[in-house]
Amino acid sequence: MAAVGLLVAAGSGERLGAGTPKAFVPCAGRPLLEWSLEVLSAVCERVVVAVPPGYDDKAPGRVAGAASRSGSVRSALAAAPEAEVAIVHDAARPLVSTELVERCLAALEGGWEGSVAAARATDTLKEARPKDGRVARTLPRDRLWAVQTPQAFRAEALRRALAVDDAALAAASDDAALVEAAGGAVRVVEAPADNLKVTTPLELRLADELLLERGRAPHRGRDRRC
Repeated sequence: MAAVGLLVAAGSGERLGAGTPKAFVPCAGRPLLEWSLEVLSAVCERVVVAVPPGYDDKAPGRVAGAASRSGSVRSALAAAPEAEVAIVHDAARPLVSTELVERCLAALEGGWEGSVAAARATDTLKEARPKDGRVARTLPRDRLWAVQTPQAFRAEALRRALAVDDAALAAASDDAALVEAAGGAVRVVEAPADNLKVTTPLELRLADELLLERGRAPHRGRDRRC
């Protein structure tokens, strides 16, 4: 099956406070998105990258992202009509491995429409009332997972799920939720602990150090911005 990677790199990164779109912030000597692009390129026939408007004319394989994350995924998928399997990944997770991507792909076997990398819930989780914060109930964590990326989908199932209006795309918590809402069967694939998401300066520094420890970074660089 033709597997195409859809790398979501269109976020502004306001919480990072870097003054540039998050995917282009340096981390371990390279723009953040390049770490994920390298991994996806090793597994997929090709990769389409959804980037902020104005960044889509600087390299092949880029498309302009949309106002919402799932809107950006829809734009990227539209540029890959040949895709039979789509692997969606956030550029903000630079520590993704080829092994995790391949496990998500393998999890589609047996008729599943989607698979998502996820971490088991380790903290006690409570549901609270929005008005006053009073605890309504404590959730049993043995069946709860924190969903991440990569997420692998049968491309037709993802296309159907994304064929909704912009408001529905903006409201979606992730693409798997849209596939689930369309009746698709999605399963979880346990991710390693270091598949972290870079949102804050602290997480960027942590990703920088972990990538350097892996020996994948070309140099430490005195003027790094991580």
